[in-house]
Amino acid sequence: MCSMNRRDHLLRQLDGVRRWLPGAVHHTVQIGRTGFPVEGSAVVDRTGPGEVNLSAARNAGADAAVRAGAKRLIFLDADCIPGPDLGRFYDLAVREHPGAVVCGPVTYLPEPAAHAGPVELSELAGLTAPHPARPDPPAGEFRPATADEYELFWSLSFAVSADLWAGLRRNTGGFCEQYTGYGGEDTDFAMLLRKECIPMLWAGGAHAYHQWHPVSSPPVEHVAAVLRNAALFHQRWGWWPMRGWLEAFAEQGLIRWPPQ
Repeated sequence: MCSMNRRDHLLRQLDGVRRWLPGAVHHTVQIGRTGFPVEGSAVVDRTGPGEVNLSAARNAGADAAVRAGAKRLIFLDADCIPGPDLGRFYDLAVREHPGAVVCGPVTYLPEPAAHAGPVELSELAGLTAPHPARPDPPAGEFRPATADEYELFWSLSFAVSADLWAGLRRNTGGFCEQYTGYGGEDTDFAMLLRKECIPMLWAGGAHAYHQWHPVSSPPVEHVAAVLRNAALFHQRWGWWPMRGWLEAFAEQGLIRWPPQ
């Protein structure tokens, strides 16, 4: 899934796919108002006016892959480069656990200016430092998530069997497309998995590498979407997601929190 301003990130992802997943068929779901060619990828066009719908984009990309005959699906945001062993361990995990959603660790790469330019593919393994908020089992270990850990699901990088995806779409709709703009859809999807008693596994060794880009924390440019999506999530599940952001918005006087 990619917008025009992440095109360079996507092309570096494709470099990684060509090197380490040579048999994979790559699909790009374009989001935003402007489309663009992506050589070496099957493009699913989700461009258009209005706020971006990340849930619809993920659903569309996975559906396109299934229609094209894929047996196993790997979801990677455009920012993420697959590591050398991501495909091998995701493939092994999904083959052994075809009824589970499988999540690999993600490393945030340094700012290019702090590294004398973009990281080369050959350097990725040496920079591995998975985000500490999520489990990182030993390579080849596929550890079941606890009920509490479902809230740690991250759509940056995960894998499923095509059969499981088809069942999710049929029974739950997949990612909830009521969410628009920024925030909430990941955790909502995880709550659907937990409600449906679908196992989630932490896949050791299936490393992805998130490429640096500027961000704001909290994401004040998305305050309206975060607030709207948080309210939708609360309506669906009875508790508030993204509390850190909501509390930070309140401290800055952007919203009133907690709601009365």
